[in-house]
Amino acid sequence: MKSSQRLTAIVAIAATSISLLAVQAATAQDNPTDALTPVTDEMLLNPPDGDWLMWRRTYNGWGYSPLDQINKENVGKLQLAWAWGLTPGGRSQETPLVHDGIMYVQNSTHLIQALNAATGELIWEYQYELPDGVNPSGERSKAIYEDKLFIATRDAHLIALDAKTGQLIWDKQVADHKKGFAFSSGPLVANGVLIQGMTSCSNAQPGGCFFTGHDPDTGAELWRVHTIARGDTPEGNSWNGLPVDNRYGASAWITGSYDPDQNLFFAGVGQPYPWNVEIAGLTPPSSDPGVTNEALYTNSTLAIDPNSGELKWYHQYLPTDSLDLDYVYERLLVDLPVKGEMRKQVVTTGKIGIIESLDRTTGEWLWAKETAPQNVVLSIDPQTGKKEINPEVIPVIGETTFNCPADPGAKAWQATAYSPRTETLYLPTVEFCSNTTVNPLDPGQIYTGGGLQTYSRVPHPDSDGNIGQVRAIKLTDQSEVWQYRQRAPVTSSTLPTAGGVVFVGTLDRHLLAMDDETGEVLWKSPTLSNSLESFPITYEAGGKQYVAITASWASGLGRLASLTPEIKLPPDNPATVYVFALPD
Repeated sequence: MKSSQRLTAIVAIAATSISLLAVQAATAQDNPTDALTPVTDEMLLNPPDGDWLMWRRTYNGWGYSPLDQINKENVGKLQLAWAWGLTPGGRSQETPLVHDGIMYVQNSTHLIQALNAATGELIWEYQYELPDGVNPSGERSKAIYEDKLFIATRDAHLIALDAKTGQLIWDKQVADHKKGFAFSSGPLVANGVLIQGMTSCSNAQPGGCFFTGHDPDTGAELWRVHTIARGDTPEGNSWNGLPVDNRYGASAWITGSYDPDQNLFFAGVGQPYPWNVEIAGLTPPSSDPGVTNEALYTNSTLAIDPNSGELKWYHQYLPTDSLDLDYVYERLLVDLPVKGEMRKQVVTTGKIGIIESLDRTTGEWLWAKETAPQNVVLSIDPQTGKKEINPEVIPVIGETTFNCPADPGAKAWQATAYSPRTETLYLPTVEFCSNTTVNPLDPGQIYTGGGLQTYSRVPHPDSDGNIGQVRAIKLTDQSEVWQYRQRAPVTSSTLPTAGGVVFVGTLDRHLLAMDDETGEVLWKSPTLSNSLESFPITYEAGGKQYVAITASWASGLGRLASLTPEIKLPPDNPATVYVFALPD
């Protein structure tokens, strides 16, 4: 059987009728899951303050918590409440979910566990068996809805578990992992539909990736939206005349956001593959007047109806990307004035570190704000957002070019967060550059995947030695309120709270708590077991507020370690969930 389950028992162990080993980690008289309530649509729209029910906590993608028991005045007293060791090795950019005092975590080996969120005690665990040849890696997120916990897997399956028991309810194969498809982030439930983005389209899959909508009760696929445009339309003709089978990339590897008022799902799309535009066939431009080379829908926001799968509109930020500078990351939904007029906005930040806003009703481009130093974009049209690209940074076969930044980006997968308390976006960034070379195909060699460019990362020429930053940007006027700088790269998402505190993790194994108005560091954790490359959350259990973060490394941001060789990390890549709280 492809999947197996273990329900761990304090009192007794019994085999289930379907040959699954079960373990119940609590007595029948005192099982924390007995009080677990179904997660309703209303609950997803307005989550309980003490729960963390989806990747960025709320549909608007803010990553903000209304909890304030931990605040500026007492955060300095934080201490370790409990810790839980995860399977070492692999990538694990973990976001725990918490509902009714139960924490759900996923190990890189796809061991799914339910823990008592107040004590760290194991309640149940489920082992999803990955096929041979699929490297163990975790997922950034998961979803919970009604009585089910939804998990995306590295072999391109979606599974549903009973949230109370860990029992497998259904298992749906979405694509063939033998063709390179995989999931690296989990789904979002929007208006009763489970929405999932396909990734790993760096493996030369003809026609690229896609989003799918599924029935949460059965896993049945309801619709599919391709992230590479096709057909005889302006969008379909944007690939320089390449047939669909020779269009690659456009992974949908970050969970999106949802606007219930418009019933629209917003998500980003990654870059074309291979990264070198000459090898990709996107240059030289076609002479056909009906053909362009923007490579839609790469580096775009897509607005999709979650029930029908209809693509309502799109906006592309970086056409003909030659440097692996995705605009795939989180979409934050805010309603704020622009030039005196209230606008419904969708805000994102790509790898270049440029924050950009669209009207989320129409897709109209509104504004941009540069943050980290970069030499890729020379100018941005203030009316349309169209970018003038520096021709000197475009990689050329046989030459070395210099670009700032490079992969994994001035802003990578670790999410920004927005606080309505301060109307401020908290942006984790790193400053660096790259000497970039192309790895061309040999004559007659067929492309089988990969970017085909090498980035030799170096500090920025004007660097002060501080590679990592947190930038606080006021979204009402795009001004920088404060900036925190340190030597070690900042490697986690930011977590602002109603207590006036912003939490963030770093490569040198510390969790920091900052004043949301000044950037002053109010608390610094002891040195933890590993780099903090994950998504911190805060929640409430038993009337007490906790802050949780997962320590792990080798999750893409490990590429930045060459910039700070003096920072040493454990070779066995331990992974641990750390949970902090105020003393009783």
